[in-house]
Amino acid sequence: MFTLPSLPYAYNALEPYYDEQTLRIHHDKHHQGYVNGLNKAETKLQEARDQGDFSLIKHWERELAFNGSGHILHTMFWENMIPGGSTLSGEVAGRIDRDFGNFQAFKKQFSAAAAGVEGSGWCTLVWVPKFQKLEILQIEKHQDLTLWGCIPLLILDVWEHAYYLKHQNRRADYINDWWNIVNWDDVNRRYLEALS
Repeated sequence: MFTLPSLPYAYNALEPYYDEQTLRIHHDKHHQGYVNGLNKAETKLQEARDQGDFSLIKHWERELAFNGSGHILHTMFWENMIPGGSTLSGEVAGRIDRDFGNFQAFKKQFSAAAAGVEGSGWCTLVWVPKFQKLEILQIEKHQDLTLWGCIPLLILDVWEHAYYLKHQNRRADYINDWWNIVNWDDVNRRYLEALS
């Protein structure tokens, strides 16, 4: 069974950009809910296999995709942030320049994509091995509008529960604050792993 991972920092460590109260609720309640949903889906799918009854397969497969993706994306989201942020460097910095022209062009596109996610979802920087380049994707819900075979490197949660207590309906302000706590060392590590 899956468990909720601990945060890699204290609840108040991302202040003032990501507030403690939101972080507590987001991690302890929302992320825990996806872990619970994933475990329930896995249990129900095992029961279906054991009993040979697949009458609810579409429902439990959907629950698996939604909650499993929510768990994976949230886990990466926590790891992609660090108190005080870090400086973009390493091989991923050069790749961003190559694929987007420069960091500012990348940041503008990523911010616009994050702000433009329709309803609830995510924005992510991914490495696409088949294309041999970085791309920016919007992910609606947790599992829609993905690109098969891509490897996520940088994740931004733009569900309202991720920012509403501090930023209310000002998603653009939340995105702007988030850039101050990005863990580029983690992004670079993920990029190097994707290349190997």
